[in-house]
This record gives sequence, C-alpha cells and structure tokens, in this order.
Amino acid sequence: MKNYDDIINLEHPTSKKHPRMSKEARACQFAPFAALTGYDDEIKEAGRLTSACGYLSEDSKVMLDLKLSIVNEIKDIEVVVSYFVPDSKKQGGSFKSISSRIKKVDNVNQTLVLVNNIVIPLKNVCDIDAEIFRQMNLHLDII
Repeated sequence: MKNYDDIINLEHPTSKKHPRMSKEARACQFAPFAALTGYDDEIKEAGRLTSACGYLSEDSKVMLDLKLSIVNEIKDIEVVVSYFVPDSKKQGGSFKSISSRIKKVDNVNQTLVLVNNIVIPLKNVCDIDAEIFRQMNLHLDII
C-alpha cells in the first residue's frame, strides 16, 4: 500500500463546473443496450400460431343457407354463431363463437348482424347452432 500513501486520505475531487451525477443517471449508463429495437416483438409475432380457414362442402353451404333462412324468419331465438376471424398481421386467423340473437341477415352486404351490433361477414360464418336446429336434426360438417 506504500505506493498510494500520499493520496489515500485525500478528499474526492469535485468539479466546480459540473454538478455530481445522481445515482439514477449514473445507473442509466450501464443499462442494457438493445441494438435491434423491436426484434423481440418480431420474433414473438413470427412464433404466434394462426389457424387456416376451413372450407365448407357444398352440402354444408346448403345447410348453412337453410339455417340462415330459418333464423331470419324466426329472429327471436338464441343462436351460437361460429365464424372465422382473419388475422390482421399474418396469414390465417382464429375461429370464434358467440352466443347472441340475430338482428338481420343482410344479403346485400353479405353480412350477419347480431343484436349487440356485431357484424360478421357471411363468407366467414362456419356454423349456426340453436336448440331448434337440434330438434330438427340440422348439423354442419366442416371439411
């Protein structure tokens, strides 16, 4: 320790021009640096799985049209609509089901409007289920 005896007990030098840095500012100097900003988000997005849209057979399309016409006539029945929601960022999407009453089948705009104002494109509807269909023995099979 003989090499530092002359300076070991001296006061720490303080600049008269620059104030001392706070502990928070000092810690920021040693924070990790992300050279590729957004890279982690891109990796997560690439790894997110989507489903392919299923296609209905011709028989299933006829059955769905029959169900839509029945629901459009009765209107005041609770149904479960299964439909495909395309993904906004990549190919594919997801299948969803919603339980509601149907407000109208809009053949002009090719949409299904539910009483809670959810609008579903008819091309995305996979199935409509209701107690009345089970009583009538009407079922759809997605191929």
